[in-house]
Amino acid sequence: MVSKAQYEKIALSFEGTELKPHYGQPSIMAFGKFLTRLRAEDDLIVIRTGSIDERDMLLELDPETFTLTDHYRDYPAILARRAKMDAKRLRHMLEQHWRRIAPKKLVKDGSGAPAGAKSSTAGGRNTKRKT
Repeated sequence: MVSKAQYEKIALSFEGTELKPHYGQPSIMAFGKFLTRLRAEDDLIVIRTGSIDERDMLLELDPETFTLTDHYRDYPAILARRAKMDAKRLRHMLEQHWRRIAPKKLVKDGSGAPAGAKSSTAGGRNTKRKT
């Protein structure tokens, strides 16, 4: 289970993130775009997925962790039960969406991903060598 404090710490660990209202709800935004939010009314974490197909696969493979409401049915987003989500999985899922909305330079050199997050570059850091 990821605590509310862990959720916020993980979500705000990505470069360019801030806590801001989004459609009147406290949300975590990255570069002015929606990253995630914790729904106070039902303790569900809103997470964007890469596609509706990916979302549907997650719903099928792990219905104890993931759910959906009619509001999100037509969007590539999923709701995760905070009580069933672990920190590693949450970080990975948020990083995937952060990479889709972050400036390409940050994604390419890995400098915007938080420490400990896996990246497409070695160790999540810029691998260019000085000559």
